[in-house]
Amino acid sequence: MDAMTATRKVLLVDDHELVRIGVKTSYPELMGIPISWCESETLEDAVRVYGEEDDIDAVLLDLNLADCRGLQGLRLFLQAHPEARVAVFSGTQDEFVVRQARAMGALGYVCKGALTSKLQETLIALLMPGGSGMAAANANLFPRTSSSIMYDRVAELGPRHLEILELVLSGCTNQEISSSTHLSLGTVKNYVSSLLLALDVRSRSHLISLFH
Repeated sequence: MDAMTATRKVLLVDDHELVRIGVKTSYPELMGIPISWCESETLEDAVRVYGEEDDIDAVLLDLNLADCRGLQGLRLFLQAHPEARVAVFSGTQDEFVVRQARAMGALGYVCKGALTSKLQETLIALLMPGGSGMAAANANLFPRTSSSIMYDRVAELGPRHLEILELVLSGCTNQEISSSTHLSLGTVKNYVSSLLLALDVRSRSHLISLFH
């Protein structure tokens, strides 16, 4: 079997068994190329499986798992395996989340409510020769987002501010953010205050309402 028709291996990370069954059943092969599916239902297991299976070609990663929240899961997975070709596979369609997933290194973003052709397009981009470059360059692998002053301001934030913002938008309290980031509670409060100032919003609830 030549390289063009060799089996491709995909790691599907989702905590709903029916979702995993549905995806695997829908895509036993793609354009005549067999797909071998690996599965994980937690981020911790996904990191382990990817490390043990040295020939995984792509990863479909849900953002809401039992052991991680939102974009933190993508961040942690790519920290552990920066070479991985990851597409987010999520029910979340929030514009901020889509933009940040792309900025953090995801090569595609598929909403679970999208047409099956969208997932097929993403898999082709990730699995075919040169797919990672195609995915990185092809805006069609991400849901369309609007341009706004708010998102321009977000783009100017530093990495730590973005991390705090992600957690705020996930509904975390200052204490939960402190525990997650290992920053003192006072430092977290300062970061949140500076976020409100930088984004020109009145309150935490006002900030959250702009992204949901």
